[in-house]
Amino acid sequence: MPVAMSPPPIDIGIPEAERRRIAEGLSALLADSYTLYLMTHNFHWNVTGPQFNSLHAMFMGQYTEQWSAIDVIAERIRALGFPAPGTYAEFARLTSIHEPEGVPDANEMVRQLVVAQEATARTARNLFPVVDAARDQPTADVLTQRINVHEKTAWMLRSLLEA
Repeated sequence: MPVAMSPPPIDIGIPEAERRRIAEGLSALLADSYTLYLMTHNFHWNVTGPQFNSLHAMFMGQYTEQWSAIDVIAERIRALGFPAPGTYAEFARLTSIHEPEGVPDANEMVRQLVVAQEATARTARNLFPVVDAARDQPTADVLTQRINVHEKTAWMLRSLLEA
């Protein structure tokens, strides 16, 4: 019977303490991203009114994009050598997004999604100093991509609210 061997320590050029700080920041981003995903999916299911068709389809595109993103973020945490949070309790503790109560009207859904998209962009942006100091280009790439998506989505949603 083969003897189980322990894996070698992670040696990617980023010390463990820095990897831990990055993983903690990515965990907050994962929590915001999952909360945003859930909020957007909820609004997709529950939107009503004259904008139903367009918002229902728009929200589906947004939550589908978010679904793919949460996997990328979680896998980066794992590549850094730490467990990714994966429970509602952990996400609730880590997120900066305030979940809605009840079912808001369509315009309020859009407004809340603008706020949540921008909060997620801020969470990603706030991690850059740690990532830059560690010379962690793969995480910087993930952050750049996420910020771009969240800022663009916030702009598109905000445009729906302009008179």
